[in-house]
Amino acid sequence: MDLAANAARFAGYSELYDRVRPSPPAAIATMLCAYADRQIPDLVVDLGSGSGLSSRWCATWATRVIGVEPGDDMRNLAVSSTPDPNVSFVRGWAHETGLPDSCADVIVAVQALHWMEPTGTFKEVARLLRPGGVFGAVDCDWPPAVGSASAEAAWERCRVTIRAYEARLASGVTGPALLVPIAADDIFPSVHFGRDAHRDAELASGVRSWAKDEHLGRMRASGEFRWSREVTAHSIEDGDRTRFVDLLRSQGDFQTLVKHGLDEDTLGVTTLWSEVRDALAPESHPFLFSWRARIGVT
Repeated sequence: MDLAANAARFAGYSELYDRVRPSPPAAIATMLCAYADRQIPDLVVDLGSGSGLSSRWCATWATRVIGVEPGDDMRNLAVSSTPDPNVSFVRGWAHETGLPDSCADVIVAVQALHWMEPTGTFKEVARLLRPGGVFGAVDCDWPPAVGSASAEAAWERCRVTIRAYEARLASGVTGPALLVPIAADDIFPSVHFGRDAHRDAELASGVRSWAKDEHLGRMRASGEFRWSREVTAHSIEDGDRTRFVDLLRSQGDFQTLVKHGLDEDTLGVTTLWSEVRDALAPESHPFLFSWRARIGVT
């Protein structure tokens, strides 16, 4: 399967992504190490390592980290922004990393497994893990809880608009027709499902994704893991209204539509900013991120 379009979806905004996206909580790292029976894993492989944000998180609890990333834009930023000599990055795919057999204690895919072909990925994970090693697919719900119903509802309305435009683009509409405002008879989902945004979504530009809520079932059905389960945790990071809106700008569907000529007014981001500016105070305050880790033990 050609997944080049999936990697291309993340080109051109790596610095924004790296600046605003959250890191998983320490509790998930603790649980991965416990299942792997390693207080400090010798090697963690980070599949779909992107800008290096997740690899830098892994480096806080592992001796050595290798990030595997097919996209040049993201990988180049990862190399330049990660001075730790125990963290390295290679060009590769989740189903074809080029790394040696039984090399890893833990493998993670942070906000990434839904972009990876599952069968080949799970086979590669099983090949790379030593016996008793652990795989963790770690995902974040959107948006973060910021203590403002108005701000979060505004995010939801903007995300529904963006999803409707991507559905239009995916149906083959381009050029001036793509820019026409969304009408009642357009494909227009009434709800944006932030826990699993790609479930039943129509994605443009040849992109393919797999529903997050089905990760655990696919892991169990693969036969590559002797035990699989889901755990949840949360993290709290400082944020402000600018970060809240920039988190939306860091989503791949928004960036895809911008590349096809749509602007922030059309996509509802200007309205979102106006509503968030009124709903959130300018100073920094806690953002609560909810995380789900689907864990597989070999």
